Amino acid sequence: MALRGTQVLELAGLAPVPFCGQILADFGAQVVRVDRFRSAAIKVDVQGRGKRSLALDLKQPRGAETLARLCHKADVLIEPFRPGVMENLNLGPDVLLKNNPRLIYARLTGFGSSGAYSKMAGHDINYLAVSGVLSRLGRKDENPYAPVNLLADFAGGSVMCALGIIIALYERSKSGKGQVIDASMVEGAAYLSSFLWKSQNLGLWNRPRGENLLDSGAPFYETYKTSDGKFMAVGALEPQFYKQLINEEQRGVMSPYW
Repeated sequence: MALRGTQVLELAGLAPVPFCGQILADFGAQVVRVDRFRSAAIKVDVQGRGKRSLALDLKQPRGAETLARLCHKADVLIEPFRPGVMENLNLGPDVLLKNNPRLIYARLTGFGSSGAYSKMAGHDINYLAVSGVLSRLGRKDENPYAPVNLLADFAGGSVMCALGIIIALYERSKSGKGQVIDASMVEGAAYLSSFLWKSQNLGLWNRPRGENLLDSGAPFYETYKTSDGKFMAVGALEPQFYKQLINEEQRGVMSPYW
């Protein structure tokens, strides 16, 4: 496994940080989830695969000191708190990187570590809205809608943070130095959606929401309800596939792969 021997400390949080830790664990990292004392381990943790756990009360000196000692030998720390929380516990990057210059200190936040929104609470749908992506999601003449919490929380947050950690580990292999990863779900979602904005001049996303090639604006890239009450996804973008779709529909024999 590519990350075998990499020691990761994951401070317990909501979905994005646990999934980031799970990605690292799935590729061989030794991930220890640090749960909040008294609230103990999350009762239903569906993202705890391959992890160990311990409980610490970071608000108490002994708990904070224990985490600091663990960070002396750790390769990666992932924390989910709003800006200033770790600094108030004397566990900010300035302190921990001084004690362990090779540490990769990953901060996964909604709005980032600075700016007007940095200390505000939020959820996936709020991050999508601020990033601008939400304005492009939805059907014509309907409200914009978020694809559950996959795009900002998991793709823009967890996956982008994991990628940042991997890049930092690679850089450390050459420089010997750790660094701070500032992963913002707003910026991550905006980065993932860059194709939407950059392809407007190509005619792919130059029309209002729900009128474009890939957002239900074309009949050959759409979902349809079937006679048995289920649904079928059609993705016949290329002319030859669209022609085949029409021919099969006229014959009443549909491929199961549309």
